[in-house]
Amino acid sequence: MASRLLFLARHGEQDRPAGTTDDPPEVGLSARGRRQAALLGERLAGVPFAAVHHGPLPRAAETAGLVARSLPGVPVYATELAGDHLPHDTDPAGLPSAYARLLAGFSASERVDGPRLTAAAVTRFAAPPADGDDRVLVVTHTFLIAWLVRHALDAPPGRWLGLSHHNAGLTVIRYSDGGPPNLIAVNDVAHLPPELRGTGLPPDYRF
Repeated sequence: MASRLLFLARHGEQDRPAGTTDDPPEVGLSARGRRQAALLGERLAGVPFAAVHHGPLPRAAETAGLVARSLPGVPVYATELAGDHLPHDTDPAGLPSAYARLLAGFSASERVDGPRLTAAAVTRFAAPPADGDDRVLVVTHTFLIAWLVRHALDAPPGRWLGLSHHNAGLTVIRYSDGGPPNLIAVNDVAHLPPELRGTGLPPDYRF
């Protein structure tokens, strides 16, 4: 029976301009983000990954590069499938105002291209290999991780909203040809000390 352990990691904390909450696409990791990524690599050292895939934005690419230092010999690939895109053109009707504002910020092209890329990512990553077993790491963004968790649970499409992920948090899903996906870990930050946890979450979510 073929199976895949899909390891999903959100990129480390981004180096945002002082006093802002924006995520400039061209900006890489903060000092804390680099430390988060290095610790994630130490956590994953020794896992026999077939490959590491990461989104094209600097914060994902830098995270993957730092993690890969602990994974000698594992090939690393950039792919748009792991990018920061809208996973589903969710109808904002009836949703809390914060979600409605979030969805309203996407252009018409992003509402088409994002779900198309996400569907391709599901096909590429969320399935067992043709034969045998493998382990794959995808360093990506919170939207894709949320969508893949929702997909594994066969939850309604709109339930990707509200699934928030720590920077450098680890989610693991097992896929096999013998049954439905199994969530092994979700948003696991055991590799991070308390002072490096909670970044990437709204302030009122931190504890």
